[in-house]
Amino acid sequence: MTESETRTVLLRGGEVHSPADPFATAMVVERGHVAWVGSEGAADAFATGVDEVVDLDGALVTPAFTDAHVHTTATGLALTGLDLSGARSLRDALGRVRAHATAHPGVRILLGHGWDSARWPERRAPSRAELDEATGGRPLYLTRIDVHSAVATTALLDLVPGVTSLTGYDQEGPLTAAAHHAVRAAAHAAVSPHQRAEAQRAARHHAASLGIGTLHECAGPDISDEDDFTALLALAAGEPGPRVHGYWAEAITDGKGAARVRDLGAAGAAGDLFVDGSLGSHTAHLREPYADAPHTGTAHLDAAAVAAHVTACTEAGLQAGFHAIGDAAVGAVVDGVRAAAERLGLARVRAARHRVEHAEMLIPETIAAFAELGLTASVQPAFDAAWGGEDGMYAERLGIERARTLNPYAALLRAGVPLAFGSDSPVTPLDPWGTVRAAAFHRTPAHRISVRAAFTAHTRGGWRVLGRDDAGTLVPGAPADYAVWRTGALVVQAPDDRVSRWSTDPRSGTPGLPDLTPGGPLPECLRTVVAGQTVFVGPKE
Repeated sequence: MTESETRTVLLRGGEVHSPADPFATAMVVERGHVAWVGSEGAADAFATGVDEVVDLDGALVTPAFTDAHVHTTATGLALTGLDLSGARSLRDALGRVRAHATAHPGVRILLGHGWDSARWPERRAPSRAELDEATGGRPLYLTRIDVHSAVATTALLDLVPGVTSLTGYDQEGPLTAAAHHAVRAAAHAAVSPHQRAEAQRAARHHAASLGIGTLHECAGPDISDEDDFTALLALAAGEPGPRVHGYWAEAITDGKGAARVRDLGAAGAAGDLFVDGSLGSHTAHLREPYADAPHTGTAHLDAAAVAAHVTACTEAGLQAGFHAIGDAAVGAVVDGVRAAAERLGLARVRAARHRVEHAEMLIPETIAAFAELGLTASVQPAFDAAWGGEDGMYAERLGIERARTLNPYAALLRAGVPLAFGSDSPVTPLDPWGTVRAAAFHRTPAHRISVRAAFTAHTRGGWRVLGRDDAGTLVPGAPADYAVWRTGALVVQAPDDRVSRWSTDPRSGTPGLPDLTPGGPLPECLRTVVAGQTVFVGPKE
């Protein structure tokens, strides 16, 4: 332990969000763990026996957030490189590409992220000819916001032999499937170890500045590479910052495969193990055709492949997981996990806490199956905020009626399905309070959940899916992962009047949280602490 981790610290004079004492104003941290929470009066007994006393000056202390789905290096590259998520039109995007290319004349392969033609008046992706002109003929790899398709210049395609014969190749349009993966590998190969480390540091620092104490890195052979994955885990283990738990999305069929995944340092053979693609790229696998395309998307794994993976992982004591968005893909996951449970026993499969990323298109039967099989829904409420509503991308792809069924968080909670919230950054930004707000004020009112439930999914939820039930909350014995916030009055915020008035009354003893009503300011992070060690201090601290 470092000196800061072994010091005993008393925080007092604020609001401590703890189920151990809903009216707590003070907390003692000792040897990297919470030692005590309680009242201001009782804090006097500790004041002379600690190494440091921190006056919170009315600030709020909460558990640090866990972002359960992140692509760390890609997030850092977006933070430090060409980010088109703010481009308002195709013309604007091409202008940003041109300016970036001019500003980086020595970069061998230009990388960018975040274009979303669904938001542009032109309603189309950049053409290869337009990008060739904007870059002056240099290699460029530019991912769509969902990272399931990309556009590339001719110079980059020339570096990938045989790309024109691969599935997903398009002469002018975005690349998908195998063609996209091949071009992505060529582009990422140009990132030096130094660039990669700086991007990872930038992403972890940004996460810490937002009160995030833990990241779930979702890597895999179709996303990054083993060197990127192991380098990130090593960097996180050796430098202060948010914890990183890595998932490696590689299908396995036996104990040898499970051992290889474990040897990489992975917490599981899970994350973005693709059963399908994304709605924005028309590659999510649907039961019925898209409203704006005459097909049902792309299936990468069927129920038999899911069953083989879950069986091998469960037998090896390894967590399994899948990326599944469309209703056909989610159905394949459920059918496969159920087949594994029939072979190995339901209790054994449930105990493994297997997870499903995104899980957007759910019906009552699949929600019930998630609960039965003990599957955690690792979901991203910012997707609904970005693409939901009757005028959003979901409605364009699926039609309004099907779009209204997406991301049914309230139904998942009612069924007893564990939720873990994340961002899928850089698909949507790291923004924990914004994520909690998006779930509590879902664009479809029937899917809204309370701020308290959403906050729990973004703190304890990420720890529980790792198999840790003793973390993500400020109670004695828990890891001292916490954040200090400047915020307004605390409230108990329910999604609507169906929640009883007593639960929102101060006398109920329910700990309050910031008012997240849309339009209001979000809390400002003053300090983030991981295992008792300060990893971020805001400029106003």
